[in-house]
Amino acid sequence: MSSIHRRQLSQLLAVWRLKNRLEVSLCPAAAFHCRTVCSTSSEPGDPIEVHRRKLFLWFSHLPQEEKQFGGYFSPEKMHVDPLILERNTEERVGLHCSPLQAPSPSSHVTVEQLLDPSSCCDGRGLNVLLYGAVGTGKSTLVRKLVLDWCSGKTLRQFKLLIPFSCEDLSQLNKTASLRDLVSRKYLHLSKHPLLSGAGDQAKDVLFLFNGMEKMKLDFRIGASELCSDPNESVPSDVLVVNLLRKYLLPEASVLVTTRLSAVERIPQKYVSRYAQICGFNDPDRQRAYFTSRLLQQTGETDRNHEAHALIELLYLNLQRESQLAAACFLPSYCWLTCATLHFLHFTDAKAPIRTLTGIYTSFLRLNFGGEVLERKTGTNVPIQDHSSLMLYVVRTLGKLAYDGVTYKRTSFSEKELEQWIGGKTKTDEELHQLAIFRTDVLDFFLAPCVENGKHFDEEDGENDMSRYVFAVPAMQEYLAALYVVLGENKSALEKMTRQVSVAIGQASEDVGALVSILSKVIPLRIFAVFNLLKLFPKVYDRINRYNKGSIAKTMAAELFRNEDSHNEDVLDQVEQSLLGVHGPQLQQGTEGQPFELYPIFMGGLLHYGNRVLLQQLGCSIQSSTVVQITRALRKYLVRELNKPQPPEEVMDLLVLLYEFQNPRLTADVLASIRSICLTNIRMTSLKCFILSSVLSCTPASYHMQEMDLSSCLLTHDMLKTLGPAFRHVTSLNLQFNSLGPDSCILLRDLLLDPKASIKSLQLCDNPLMDSGAHTLLEALPENQSLTYLSLMHTGLGDAGALDLAGKLQKHMGLQELNVAYNNIGDNAALALVDACREHPNIHTLHLYLNPLSDVGKQSLYVRGITKSHGGSGRRVRVLASVTEGSDLSEDWHPILSVIRENASSWDRGRVKEQLKVFLRDLEWGRQQQQSLWKRLHFRRVEKGVRQTLQMLEKDTLPPPTGYSK
Repeated sequence: MSSIHRRQLSQLLAVWRLKNRLEVSLCPAAAFHCRTVCSTSSEPGDPIEVHRRKLFLWFSHLPQEEKQFGGYFSPEKMHVDPLILERNTEERVGLHCSPLQAPSPSSHVTVEQLLDPSSCCDGRGLNVLLYGAVGTGKSTLVRKLVLDWCSGKTLRQFKLLIPFSCEDLSQLNKTASLRDLVSRKYLHLSKHPLLSGAGDQAKDVLFLFNGMEKMKLDFRIGASELCSDPNESVPSDVLVVNLLRKYLLPEASVLVTTRLSAVERIPQKYVSRYAQICGFNDPDRQRAYFTSRLLQQTGETDRNHEAHALIELLYLNLQRESQLAAACFLPSYCWLTCATLHFLHFTDAKAPIRTLTGIYTSFLRLNFGGEVLERKTGTNVPIQDHSSLMLYVVRTLGKLAYDGVTYKRTSFSEKELEQWIGGKTKTDEELHQLAIFRTDVLDFFLAPCVENGKHFDEEDGENDMSRYVFAVPAMQEYLAALYVVLGENKSALEKMTRQVSVAIGQASEDVGALVSILSKVIPLRIFAVFNLLKLFPKVYDRINRYNKGSIAKTMAAELFRNEDSHNEDVLDQVEQSLLGVHGPQLQQGTEGQPFELYPIFMGGLLHYGNRVLLQQLGCSIQSSTVVQITRALRKYLVRELNKPQPPEEVMDLLVLLYEFQNPRLTADVLASIRSICLTNIRMTSLKCFILSSVLSCTPASYHMQEMDLSSCLLTHDMLKTLGPAFRHVTSLNLQFNSLGPDSCILLRDLLLDPKASIKSLQLCDNPLMDSGAHTLLEALPENQSLTYLSLMHTGLGDAGALDLAGKLQKHMGLQELNVAYNNIGDNAALALVDACREHPNIHTLHLYLNPLSDVGKQSLYVRGITKSHGGSGRRVRVLASVTEGSDLSEDWHPILSVIRENASSWDRGRVKEQLKVFLRDLEWGRQQQQSLWKRLHFRRVEKGVRQTLQMLEKDTLPPPTGYSK
């Protein structure tokens, strides 16, 4: 062996060792597969083995959008094979797979079956054309196919697989030979004998061209010359044409993927087999996809159970042939469904910031990034002059979506689609673009309407019964919001004003240069005419600012619609659209479909991260537009928040501020808020994260009067997420939740936090028990801010009451204490009253609905009065019953109000027993009275107790409202 060859071999071995170490450190899964493949080869420097390893590394890289699922995903675990149907020559064009319609099993094929070498004839390789609409999974299938070949799982008949991106090939301006093109992309295959063209070695080669619609292939001899030499330099499109002609490396096989609109670009005689990729046509494939996605990141047991429950609800919704099943016919919408559910259920404080608007923007970037609406074949227009496909979608389907949102409609007839998308008579160029759009893109966004399990297909179109809806409801609101924010909803006058303004502005610059030369010879008064040219752009700027203000006003008006006030918050609506509604469904009002995501998406689209993604899609939102809308939005939001808003609307406002991701705007809006009431909102980990994230934008000195989170189904983990938000609260209401003894550790730390200043803490109807109360009370000696503490119905017993009595003297700021409806007996209650009597500031103690004897209650009132050294007395109000001995208690009304408000969620047997005790006390007290007026007063109170008892027996009490006393 010569010294040159030895040197080359040693260099190759060194590169291979370095590369192998990088593979092991950067990608353990990839390194494992590489070791598996390399173990069959005796020469570690074999170019094909190097090619396998590098291809595996390159194709294992997933898009940035996949990181939102957390952790590293191996594509082989995430992948679910879509349905692939082999088509005859006659049915290759115009045949679409219909959702919810099962094709015949005989037509199902795999890519490996399509490339079966037994199908070859005359020793020539196969040309397989795999086509499908946008979102059916062509690129994902290609990635999985390449990875499986690298691992030796499939296509073993081919020693060499060479994938190309047609988008990259279309950008090449220089001519190159086939071998140079391969070596430019894959240096390790330079001068490989399989590509020499000698003999029949090329039969072991498979070329893969992904996205053929990106190239202008012309099979006419006059347009693309013949080329049979792999070393001859020709344009890249000529190389592809000659490979398909079987004039260049005729023994090699070629797999081409393309969209429906480009199938006819390859003449029929050059295609051996046609196959259509049809996505997921049955719920089982969809469920397999959801399982592979949602169970990947759930390492914790609780999350694993939650993920399984989500998958079951999804599967039930899909089995009903719902609208979601029609949308998930496309794997892309399965991805969107998984991403949305992951966002709704698996968001925590440790996860990176993700927004719903960002998910939808990323979804469109994955499917339409870099896509342009091409010109007619034969027009020599540079690629940068082609219009953005996404911008075309906004101007057509966005306009349709905006009209639907404006008039509260979600379904559209074929005539309406023709009106909004087809429009008036167009030029040949526009008709060509429209035809491509209808073929490739329209079915991606719109799906046949499925109502009550009935699937409207094309046969009903004759009677105008066929209706179409957006594949997922939120997509209509997203496109409508994008249509408005991009300024496409301007009137014809506004558009013309802008054009005139730009033209006059350019003219004024030229005239200004001329005037500066003639200024010495022309009278000054004539210059006033030229200055008028500069006035018009300023007028336009004022009109433009007014337009941005109207957008902000629309956002605020849509967010706080009166008719939407009784709807569930927007995040619950999104979840119901995916998981379905289980149980009785609420009837929609006459106002029509609520579109509460529409203003939230408008705010989210102004976020810088989303604007960057939209810029890649050809949809540009200028920073000046964002500034103008933000300035106007701040004013309108503050104005609306001066009015009382229901909890659902407050939650939607928090979601809007979170989606906007503008800390300054958030701080300015929250500065006008003195309380946040989210009572009866079904809080989730995401909603807690949103609340905490929004409040983190405010300065440390910001404090609100009250935060009401009663009846919100809060758990320990949610409370941990909300910890930073509680630092800004003066009065914290956590009643009617699921907070146990472990949650008291977090509450204790909150009371000990020097940055917090909580004065009122209400924990009614939480199972804290004695152990939890003991933990919570550890904060009393050091806390100086708390003035009101409610531990009503928390499972507090004698031990907890005695512990509380011992801690009271160490906390001088407490003024009112509520331990009603617990298991406190006479002795513990008396000790607690004694401690309150000795306390300098406590004025009220709630002890009603505790198992106290008549003697014990009488002792409580007597011992509630303390004598000072000067002889004057300070009374501690002890609320234990509606009577005080033979007299009525002056606090009977608050006691009955608390019982009436909360009795529906308490132990009804115990409440009835206590009410009967009240009736007995009232009857005895009434008999002791001599005054007719006092007897009538007793009768009135007795009537109120009997009414409460009757309502409880008839189950007509109102639901609990979290009464604070």
